Amino acid sequence: MQAIQESYRTVSLLISINWDRLLYVMAIAASLFLGAYLGRLMIEAMTHPVGY
Repeated sequence: MQAIQESYRTVSLLISINWDRLLYVMAIAASLFLGAYLGRLMIEAMTHPVGY
């Protein structure tokens, strides 16, 4: 039980120290997904124009 408590404290310490790095990775991943989504919409709009 003591080992589990020590490992929990270690993990929470690592997260509290490196939370900004996790935030940077999540922001990069979100921007990549958003760019891919917008790119797909743009390609679809160029290949299948509406009203022509």
